[in-house]
Amino acid sequence: MPVNLSLPEATALLPIAGVTIGVTEAGVRKQGRKDLTIFKLAPGSRVAGVFTSNRFCAAPVQVCREHLHSGQEIRALLINTGNANAGTGAEGLHNARVTCEGLAQRLGLAVEQVLPFSTGVIMEQLPVERVVQGMDAALADLHENHWLRAAEGIMTTDTQPKAYSASVQIGGQTVRITGISKGAGMIRPNMATMLGFMATDAKIAPELMQSLALQLAEGSFNRITVDGDTSTNDSFVLIATNQANHTEIASWDSEDGQRLYQAMLHVARQLAQAIVRDGEGATKFITVQVEQGHSAAECRQVAYAIAHSPLVKTAFYASDPNLGRILAAVGYAGIVDLDQSKIELYLDDVHVATRGGRHPNYLEADGQRVMKQSEIVVRVQLGRGQAQDTVWTCDFSHDYVTINADYRS
Repeated sequence: MPVNLSLPEATALLPIAGVTIGVTEAGVRKQGRKDLTIFKLAPGSRVAGVFTSNRFCAAPVQVCREHLHSGQEIRALLINTGNANAGTGAEGLHNARVTCEGLAQRLGLAVEQVLPFSTGVIMEQLPVERVVQGMDAALADLHENHWLRAAEGIMTTDTQPKAYSASVQIGGQTVRITGISKGAGMIRPNMATMLGFMATDAKIAPELMQSLALQLAEGSFNRITVDGDTSTNDSFVLIATNQANHTEIASWDSEDGQRLYQAMLHVARQLAQAIVRDGEGATKFITVQVEQGHSAAECRQVAYAIAHSPLVKTAFYASDPNLGRILAAVGYAGIVDLDQSKIELYLDDVHVATRGGRHPNYLEADGQRVMKQSEIVVRVQLGRGQAQDTVWTCDFSHDYVTINADYRS
C-alpha cells in the first residue's frame, strides 16, 4: 500500500480550459485495462518537455524531441502503457511515427504536432495496430474532466493513480493547474519508468516555457529516487493553454510570476512525491536533507548516496537503527576533502552523531522509535558552508524484489 497517499478524487481535479482527455482500453499488453490516453490541446497552447538523460532512450522520447524542435505548435499527446517501445531499434522509431501519423490524420494535424509517450515492458515491439485502432474510442471519450481517467490510464506497476490540482490568483483572475504522474519502480528521473503531465490555463510567454519545465523538474522529479535506476522513457511535459484572462507572464521576477511559479512547483512536488510514496513495495517515505555544504550540488550528491544505498533502505524497512550505514554513505559520496569531524546526523528530533561519532546522549531506543514511523527525516550537516538540498526516497522491502521478479509475467 502507498505510504500516506490518498486516492485522488475526480471532483477534486480541476479541468483546464483548452485541454480535453480521452482514455480507452486498446489491449496494448493486457485486456481489460485502460492503456491508451489522448490529450487534445486548443490552438495557441504552448508545450515544453524534459526527458530522460539515459542514452538508451526510448523511441517515443526521440520522436518527442524531434517534434518539439520542429517549431510546430503541439496540439495532441498520445500515451500508451504496457509497452515502452524502448530497445526496439529502427522498427520502434518507425512505429512511434506511425502512431503519430494515425492521430494526426484523425485530428487534421501535421504529424509534428503530436507527441508520443510509451511506458511498460522494454525490448518488445509496440503493437501499432492496436494503438491505432484504439484511437477512435479514445477520441470519442474526450472530456475536460477526465484527468483521473488519464492518471489511471498511464499506470504500470503503480498501485494507485497519481493526480493533483491547485489554483492561484494571478492578476485578479483564478488560474488553474492540474497534473498527473506515473511511476513506482525504475525511478531516478535523472532529467535534465516515470511520466508526468502538467497543464495550466495561465498565459505564459513562449520563451519561458522550456526553462520553466526544466526548473519545475529540477525542483521535484529530479529530487526523487526509488531504486536509483534512470528509465529509458522518463518524460515530464508542461502545457500552458493561455486561456486565463490575465496579462501574460513574461518574467518570474514579478509578484504574479512568483506566485504562479510557486503554485506550479507545489503541484510538481506533490506529483513527484506521490511516485515515492507509491514506490514498489515501499512502507516508508523518507526525506533526506543535507545542509551546510559548499554547494547545492554537493548536498544532492550526499543525499543521493544515502537515498540509493540498499543497506540504508533495508535498515529503514526493518526499523533497524543501524545508522553507521548512513555515515558510511556520506563518506563514500565522493567529497574528497570532507572532514568527518564536522559531520552531524539527525533522525527527526534525535541527534544521532556529532563531530563524526556517536552523540553521547543518543539511545538506540530513540533511533528505533523514529525508524518505526511511516515518515522519517534524515538530516545531515556537513559543516562546510551554507548550501542545502533535499531528496525524497523510500525503503526497500521484500515486495520490491517480488514485483520486479514477476514484472513481465
